[in-house]
Amino acid sequence: MHAPAPTASPKMSARHVNVFYGRKQAIDDVSIDVDMENVTAFIGPSGCGKSTFLRTLNRMNDTIATARVDGEIRLDGEDIYASDMDVVQLRARVGMVFQKPNPFPKSIYENVAYGPRIHGLAASKADLDRIVEQSLTRAGLWGEVKDRLNDSGTALSGGQQQRLCIARAIAVDPEVILMDEPCSALDPIATAKIEELIHELRGKYAIVIVTHNMQQAARVSQRTAFFHLGTLVEYGVTSEIFTNPRQERTKDYITGRYG
Repeated sequence: MHAPAPTASPKMSARHVNVFYGRKQAIDDVSIDVDMENVTAFIGPSGCGKSTFLRTLNRMNDTIATARVDGEIRLDGEDIYASDMDVVQLRARVGMVFQKPNPFPKSIYENVAYGPRIHGLAASKADLDRIVEQSLTRAGLWGEVKDRLNDSGTALSGGQQQRLCIARAIAVDPEVILMDEPCSALDPIATAKIEELIHELRGKYAIVIVTHNMQQAARVSQRTAFFHLGTLVEYGVTSEIFTNPRQERTKDYITGRYG
């Protein structure tokens, strides 16, 4: 497997990560660094392990009874699987945006305010108002919803709901945002808005996106990791992965021979 030289200061680093569901091994010896400067895309055919690996980065696999994770994953050098790690706090630092938009059945305002409120990030109502406005602005949604903050989040269009979920993730001031196929349920116009948003958020957060859409990976990321059968086949600069892959399996996937 070809891996690029580790980044000077990775935000997250994974070393020799294995994931098992019962006896079935889903991830086999994956090592990768994720940094603040580059959006990292995970690509590969269905069932190749890319979403499973993404879920190890904020311990979402903990919610699956049969799942077991070996190896080491660090956030700013801190072992996220250490026994004294506060998982609720970890998931605030490493936010997740899912494939299907999943706003809470609450108002637009309450969707965004919920996290800061439970994490004690706002000292007053004015603080909370500021966090909500800033998060919705960063998610490119403020202009569309500022006059209807009390409307239900579930009444928004699919693309707006996904941006609301991104605003909700941003509101707790995360360091990393994980996106698991965030556009797969959206139309092309909504998809373009999410992609534009990813460009705008780059550098403010370390961003990892799982996508089936290779054109999307080429458009939004600067680093691409190709997964196949639970292994990381190749990881490098996106433009090189797409134009000059080093591994035959990467080339076959990108040229459409399988997948």
